[in-house]
Amino acid sequence: MQQNQFLLYGANGYTGELIARFASEYNLQPILAGRRKEALKALGTRLNMPYKVFDLADTAALEAALKEVKVVVHCAGPFDHTAKPMADACLKTGVHYLDINGDMDVYALLYSYNEAAKKAGVMIMSGAGFDVVPTDCTALFLKKLLPSATSLQLAFATPGGGLSHGTATTTVQKLGDPGAVRKDGKLIPVPVGHKGMKVDFGGGQKLFVMSLPWGDVYTAYLTTGIPDIESYTAVPAAAYWLLKFQFLFNWLLRTAFVRGLVKKKIDKAPPGLEDSKREKSTSLVWGKVTDKAGNKRIARLSGPDAYTLTAYCTLLIARKILDGHFAPGYQTPAGAYGEDLIMEIKGVKREVVN
Repeated sequence: MQQNQFLLYGANGYTGELIARFASEYNLQPILAGRRKEALKALGTRLNMPYKVFDLADTAALEAALKEVKVVVHCAGPFDHTAKPMADACLKTGVHYLDINGDMDVYALLYSYNEAAKKAGVMIMSGAGFDVVPTDCTALFLKKLLPSATSLQLAFATPGGGLSHGTATTTVQKLGDPGAVRKDGKLIPVPVGHKGMKVDFGGGQKLFVMSLPWGDVYTAYLTTGIPDIESYTAVPAAAYWLLKFQFLFNWLLRTAFVRGLVKKKIDKAPPGLEDSKREKSTSLVWGKVTDKAGNKRIARLSGPDAYTLTAYCTLLIARKILDGHFAPGYQTPAGAYGEDLIMEIKGVKREVVN
């Protein structure tokens, strides 16, 4: 077992390939893994990396692959189908688990492994990429600026960005489903887009954002203990107003027929952003905390595009784990590594607005 090796499952996906390509910047050597032999063979040949072909349903092959490493970076979604078999195998083999999930239900599922992971000496961290590292770090940063905070709003935008096949497919599976917020520490279902507002992300970027169930609604509460949490993303104002009538057609969006049509369209599109477009894209994060006395603090963050940021964050955390810097059990990124974790990524800037 080499000190710098980790298993990269779903390596042939858009984000998985980026992680493989950037791994050498962190002196890491991935073992590529997944179900598609030809795609893995081509990637392994191009990057001069070893690869393994197996399905997560093949428990024996999965556990055998995990026994060769200390960390797995799980990139094969949809995670509501794939997280459990991977996490189960990690606990059995004593391997640390990282994924790039953004689904709130998956955070809840993996949190249920907390006690078992502690007993096994294994760290489980879901959302080791753009969802939720920059927002989680912003949440803790703001909590430390205003320890009395009782409410948190987080917003993000990705100007020039787009969705990979994996992210788009996961989104399709949630079409028509309700959103959520935290209220008094509890998850409360609300319509997606039930709130909208203009946010100044800095640099002349004043964008309209609407509420949605971003992963921080689940994870930021674990990181900060702030009881009231809302998350937002930048959208065209027209989309926000359309969602005001979503109650009329949510039933249709939930049908297999409509989801199937959208999925076919996704499959025909490119797997993700071309490098030239990705390099021109940026990630923007805005956060605001308020306490019962009306005191507030606002901070902003900017950095590389969401997929580059995901690759770097995941590799940074994998490097830390392999160096022995981890805490057993379910962990959030900022909870485990502090609010300055995101500042270790090149190109990231942060400012306090007030």
